[in-house]
Amino acid sequence: MRDYREIEIWKNIEKKDWNDWKWQLRNRVMDLETLKKVINLTHVEEEGVKSSLRKLRMAITPYWITLIEKDDPDDPIRKQAIPTIKELEIKEEDIYDPLYEEVDSPVKGLTHRYPDRVLFLITDQCGMYCRHCTRRRLAGEKDMARTKEELISGIEYIKEHPEINDVLLSGGDALLVGDDKLEFIIRELRKIPHIDVIRIGTRAPSTLPMRITDNLVEMLKKYHPIWLNTQFNHYKEITEESKKAILKLVDAGIPVGNQTVLLKGINDCPIIQKKLVNELVKIRTRPYYIYQCDLSQGISHFRTSVAKGIEIIENLRGHISGFKVPTYIIDTLGGGKIPVFPNYLISMSDRKVILRNYEGGIFSYTEPIDKISNCPENCDLCEKEPFLESKDGPASMLSGKRLLIEPVESQRIKRRNGNNSSNH
Repeated sequence: MRDYREIEIWKNIEKKDWNDWKWQLRNRVMDLETLKKVINLTHVEEEGVKSSLRKLRMAITPYWITLIEKDDPDDPIRKQAIPTIKELEIKEEDIYDPLYEEVDSPVKGLTHRYPDRVLFLITDQCGMYCRHCTRRRLAGEKDMARTKEELISGIEYIKEHPEINDVLLSGGDALLVGDDKLEFIIRELRKIPHIDVIRIGTRAPSTLPMRITDNLVEMLKKYHPIWLNTQFNHYKEITEESKKAILKLVDAGIPVGNQTVLLKGINDCPIIQKKLVNELVKIRTRPYYIYQCDLSQGISHFRTSVAKGIEIIENLRGHISGFKVPTYIIDTLGGGKIPVFPNYLISMSDRKVILRNYEGGIFSYTEPIDKISNCPENCDLCEKEPFLESKDGPASMLSGKRLLIEPVESQRIKRRNGNNSSNH
């Protein structure tokens, strides 16, 4: 990490200004000429930035610039921030909205996919526009928060749906909204009786740690339970500044989880991932997810195989404490997050389950003769808690609520429906 005073354009900046998150935002590196003053670009990089900026925005905080090895094109910090010509390559498999967030959006900026929770995109602004961003279709589009009318529309929808008990505030970066507007949103959500948990999605502890101010933390403490998920993709991102930011949050009773994106040439290595999770737990941050890189347009060069993700989990499970092992996730086209694991179940009979452990050892577990679980005779939890009763997917079959699930788009179902309609 470089001292910012070694960089010519910032050498006279006072420490208090450098540590002001608003100064950092105002002075983000957003054009090629400024970038060349702080990083030694190769000819290929320079041509790539010129071409990419015709279509895709760039913004890098001065803080993040100090983390970049200025002469190393393979630096993992550099690759996350500097555009390349590869971003203009749109592959056949690339999708404009790969998670169908807009398809499942009942009001602007809000996605309701899972029964009990919603994603509320309260801004399109980020401190840094990561080159692997899954929401590159909208991140930085206006570089500002949602209007008050749009926010109220989302809050009203949440009020009208009592099945929702969990709201994730994201963007963009949810902490790029000023304290007053952020408190307005959280305060209004806390007024809703059925909202139990408010979560915040932010990369600020990594890209803009000075955003985690004492005032922000004191405000958030008033509205517990507040949870926060951040994104560190490489252990080099965990600096003294980011540590201080995280510790302010956890000391205020705000649990912090980390969601790493698996990125080719940046962190697709079991050793890097092991060092990352070990550094995270030192600052009381739970390694929560490793995401397979999404199918967003222009980021295919960051994608690894799914086999690489499984290999990483194989190298973590059993080799470090279980609570350090994140869940490997593929976020699917409108289907939500699906966990993917190495296969530890080898075989089974009606009495024995055969398993392997992380070393390759094979072990058996004996199942009970009486395998049936029965509800207590007078239990009425299913009636009192209807939202806990799954109506979709295999869980609904396991509970006996459904006998089968059929693909509605199959020709057989279409023929059946056509025949039924013609008979009535």
